[in-house]
Amino acid sequence: MKLITEPYVTQLARWPTCGNHILAQFDEQSIVVYQAYRPAIGRFAASHGYFGAGFSLTRMSWIKPNFLWMMFRSGWGTKEGQESILAVRIQRAAFDTLLEKAVYSHFSPELYANEETWKDAIEHSEVRLQWDPDHGPSGASLERRAIQLGLRGAVLVSYAREWIVSIEDITSFVHEQYQQLLSHDEVQLVTPREEIYPVQDEVVARQSGLSFMHHS
Repeated sequence: MKLITEPYVTQLARWPTCGNHILAQFDEQSIVVYQAYRPAIGRFAASHGYFGAGFSLTRMSWIKPNFLWMMFRSGWGTKEGQESILAVRIQRAAFDTLLEKAVYSHFSPELYANEETWKDAIEHSEVRLQWDPDHGPSGASLERRAIQLGLRGAVLVSYAREWIVSIEDITSFVHEQYQQLLSHDEVQLVTPREEIYPVQDEVVARQSGLSFMHHS
């Protein structure tokens, strides 16, 4: 597996406990996002390096940079239609573009003059942004919030075909770690290493509803 992993408890000590933060694995060129699919879609994507067979370009597709949120959503790959867990490494510049284009999935008076303006923005946007309570390994809801981005239209086509650096099927890793969890052994639990993703553009950071961290 290409993903860099680290004990969960080590990371827990480093992560913020509240606020809106993008926790992700990234380097200078790329960032990892997670998706869960039926095995047929997952197998095709992992072996071809892009999304094809069975992947719908007509509905909205949600990407999540936060591993544990994806585990909560997919029940660690046990929910129907979410058995295949993919780590999709995309170009970092593309991810930044997504944040720039994103429109909140609910009305925010701080960002939009009125509901009409927001409705218009969301109707024309190809990227939707949602903050949800983050979750611990066992599924417990946390104060910290995790981001997910919904893609559709031309943006989804670009994501599925052009922006991908690599696609890795991490289902067996997910199952191994789920077994650790079932034996109530969080100390042994290993998850992909994640840090706070820095959004350099202050306008985009504010638009995205990010909590500001003061880095030393």
